[in-house]
Amino acid sequence: MAKLEGPERKAALAGLDGWSEVPGRNAITKHYKFNDFNEAFAFMTRVAMAAEKADHHPEWFNVYNRVEVTLSTHDAGGVSKKDIALAAFMDEAAKAFA
Repeated sequence: MAKLEGPERKAALAGLDGWSEVPGRNAITKHYKFNDFNEAFAFMTRVAMAAEKADHHPEWFNVYNRVEVTLSTHDAGGVSKKDIALAAFMDEAAKAFA
């Protein structure tokens, strides 16, 4: 899996809502906020199952109703199509709690 660069990377990131690049690192990040801990944990569980199936695991941090996510494909040395796909899945999963 190759990291995304140039116009391909810009186009991929433009298709994501609310994701931003991590300064000083070849990664993307997003912060999600839910109504309570149960929603945040349910979201994380749904994402964990998909991430395991894809063999692509997020870096994340959870406190109460917040989930902070960072994605980067370590084997590729940066953001790859795997990250874009997982980010899109996370956005869809989060809609269930909106």
